[in-house]
Formats: sequence, C-alpha cells, structure tokens
Amino acid sequence: MIVDRAQGLPATWAFATLGEVTTKPQYGWTTKATGAGNNLKLLRTSDISTGRVNWKTVPTCVNEPDDPSKFFLNAGDIVVARAGSVGKSFLIREDVTDAVFASYLVRFTPKILPEYVNFFMQSRRYWEQIEDKSSGIAIPNVNASKLSQVEIPVAPLNEQRRIVDKIESLFAQLDHGEAGLRDVQKLLARYRQSVLKVAVTGQLTANWRAENADRLESGSDLLARILEARRENWQGRGKYKEPAVPDTSDMPELPKGWVWASTEQVAFVETGATPKKGNSEYYDGGDIPWVTSTAVNESSIASPQAYITERALKETNAKLFPVGTLVVAMYGEGKTRGMVSELGIEAATNQACAALVVEHLSAALRRHLKWFYKFYYEAVRLLSSGGVQPNLNLSLVKATCFPLPGENEADEIVARLDKEMHRIELINQSCQAELTRSAALRQSILKDAFAGKLVPQDPSDEPASELLARIRAERDAAASKKRTRKKVTA
Repeated sequence: MIVDRAQGLPATWAFATLGEVTTKPQYGWTTKATGAGNNLKLLRTSDISTGRVNWKTVPTCVNEPDDPSKFFLNAGDIVVARAGSVGKSFLIREDVTDAVFASYLVRFTPKILPEYVNFFMQSRRYWEQIEDKSSGIAIPNVNASKLSQVEIPVAPLNEQRRIVDKIESLFAQLDHGEAGLRDVQKLLARYRQSVLKVAVTGQLTANWRAENADRLESGSDLLARILEARRENWQGRGKYKEPAVPDTSDMPELPKGWVWASTEQVAFVETGATPKKGNSEYYDGGDIPWVTSTAVNESSIASPQAYITERALKETNAKLFPVGTLVVAMYGEGKTRGMVSELGIEAATNQACAALVVEHLSAALRRHLKWFYKFYYEAVRLLSSGGVQPNLNLSLVKATCFPLPGENEADEIVARLDKEMHRIELINQSCQAELTRSAALRQSILKDAFAGKLVPQDPSDEPASELLARIRAERDAAASKKRTRKKVTA
C-alpha cells in the first residue's frame, strides 16, 4: 500500500518507513521445542497476542543459543509477529535477561520514541498496510523486509513525546471505562448462572408451587408420558430399546413432586459422522446441511459449515436431524466442549456432536432441557474423560441426569427464564456496544495522533526531516565503520 503523501501533515512532519526509523530487524531464536528443563524462557507469537505478556506462562527452551544475550529483549524493543497473529506487536518496557524471542517474532529497535512507534502499530493506518495484499505485505505471514517497508508519519521528537503523553492519558480513561464494562459483564455471567441454578433446583418457582399446589402435575407423571411418547415416536425404526433407569442414590434431594431423569429417558441421543473428505461424491453438488461442533458457539444453528450428498447419508454414519434437535459438543478445546445449541435447520452433524432428538417433547420442555444443559455446562466439562484433548462421549451424555418438574411448572420456569435471560442479554449487548464504541474511539484518537491533529505543534521543535537525516547519518557512519573493520581484518 502506498501512503497518500498528499494528506495534510504538518510542515514539520515527514514520512519514513519502519526500516528507516529502527535498527536492522532481527529474527528470533529457532528452538527445537519448548518444555521443562531449562531456565531460559522463549517468548512466542501466542504470548503477545493479547497485548499483555504473562511471563509466568511463557515456556522455556529445550535447546538454548550459544550466546543467549544476542536474543535478550531490551527496554524499547518492539517484537512483531510474522506468522500467526500477523503484524501483532508488543513493546518491551523493561530489560528481560531470562528470555529470548522465538523465530516467528521480529525485533525492531526504534531510533525514535519507542512508545510513539508502538502506538502507531496499533493504528488503522498501520493495519491497512499489513492487510493490503497488493503491497506484498500479506496475511498469512510477512518477513522482516516487508515489515520494514511499512510507512509511518514521523513527528518532531518533542511532539512525539507530547503525542504519547496525550494518548496515554486518553487511553487510561478508556481503560477505566472498559474495565467497568467488563466487570459488569462478569457480574452478568455470574448472575445468569445463579438464575439458572435457582431454576433447575426449583427455588425460582417455590412460591409459585405453593400458590398452585392444587393443580400441580408430578414429575413422575410427566416422565411416564415422555417415555410413552418416546416409544411411540420410535415406531417403524426397528426394535425399540428402553432407556436405562438412572441410579439417583447419590443425587441431591429435589422439591416435592420433582424426579431425576436421564437425558436418554427424555431424548434420543445420537451422533453423526464425517464423510471421507477425499470422496468428492460425498460433497460435490450436495444440498444436505452438515455442521460440526464449532457451530454450538451460537445459541441457534442457522447455517451449515458444509453440504453433503444423499450418497453420504446412505454410505456413512451421517444422519439428518430435525429442526429443534439439541446439539452438544463432545470434543473441542477452549469453551467448545460441553456447549449446547439448537438446530434451526435440518442438518447432519459430525461425530464430535451429540444430537438430542426431542421432537416428541413440547416446545417448553425442549427449552427446559436446553436451559439445564446451559447451567450444567461446567459440570458436563468436568465429566469428560481423556488425555491431551479430554472429550465427552455418548454414554456420558445419555447418563446425564437433570431435575424434572411437572409440565405446568416446567412451562412457568421456562417463561421466567426466557424473560430474565432476555433482560440479561440486553444489558450485555449494551455493554458490548459501549466496548465497541470505545475501540472505535481509540482508533479515532490514533488517527488524529498520526495526522498531526491530536496535540498542537510547537514552531521551536526540530523538524522531523532533521531527525531523520541524523538517524540516516548515524546509520551510514556505522555501516562505513563496519566496512572499514572488515577491510583491516582482511
């Protein structure tokens, strides 16, 4: 990307490239692996991705460089990711003598104010150049040469200090406001879990039960009707297998009239498959929606990740599930495993999903089961087994028990939950909108900062052109000295 030099920068400013205002960029140390056994830490791309480095979680090198000091990080260094979170940068504010930086990071040491360069590398002007493929500075990776070509508007050195001070002051105010908004979101998450807890334990409707004692249906009567509907819904699909009665001897006491039911007693618990990727006949021209466990990150699944063919359904274990089926992720790192969503479309799933087919349940009972799984999310994750990637399995999902009231109380619980969750979501959306507005305001501040509009100019400041000329002269002198040394050595 060519920066528009016709943009109205102040007369004392000048354009330069990162390469012109920094020392020669340096790639980090290439280590064979990371792990225990050495004291030297290795700063990686993933460690700087959040904008803060938690040095306690930075791993150590298995093999160390012969001269680690060449890769030590010094105050004022800026490391930039050239793969992964491409273009993400991090300013080193204190000397670090117990860590080196990894090969997918590039070190730049500014000859102008490091904080000024650091803020520029957060601006949209910088990111537009990183993301512009036409310039050759393209995702998914860049190199030191391409990064060095990024253009930066350079203010006089004294104005750089004023700009940095002003940005830090304004950003501190935004930080305070954003921290408050995130605190509210955390409180909302805890409150949401509390509401779900009182709902599934019967506390939410305790007074309602007392007021409607004469017309309450028992959970056991409802379960009997569900089992009958389950049996009838199976007709024509082969031999019916009665779901196992759960062992509830160690389960806590429920409100009067409630019973424990297993997921298998109220739903058909199935899973899907991934048709062989190399077989084009399973995918080409397919019109059957197919989803994976990543789809559960949304409350309702409205679009597929791919389409498969009728042949894939016939020749593999993939199955088409109806609208309203609850989908529980059995595999997945991070927050995915154990999450629940609902099919808003007919779709097949892969084997990482447990499909809870609930066509025979009323709409309220489907939502009651879905709300329970949202409450039980953390506990479901703890039930998972496995090593490097702990997973759930169909047996665990089938055996998961939940408290079942009568249908009229379930209707009341769902109505109250829907209302309260809607209110929580509106507040959360409001917080998120303010966070988005704050992020936009940061970019507006940075835009003004690097257009010379954030702080007033001082006519007595040394122009940026003279600063850049001095940096260039120092670099030329250093290069000449280096060449002379080589000749003498020769």
